[in-house]
Amino acid sequence: MSLPVGSYVVDVRNGRVGRVMGHEGPYVQLRPIGGGREWDCPPEGVRPATDAERISAATSYVNARSRGEVP
Repeated sequence: MSLPVGSYVVDVRNGRVGRVMGHEGPYVQLRPIGGGREWDCPPEGVRPATDAERISAATSYVNARSRGEVP
């Protein structure tokens, strides 16, 4: 499965939602919603995120930012 850059996916190993930033070697490079450090995931370790998962992750980030927990 080829994941387009910019699509939202779930890393099935840990449940994190990320945005596809690119492909490097055998890995998909993901960045968390709201920014932050990218991580690598094997292509078989991701699946497309549902709208509900994407919205939930974005809401969690916005709430954490409002509490001053993230920049």
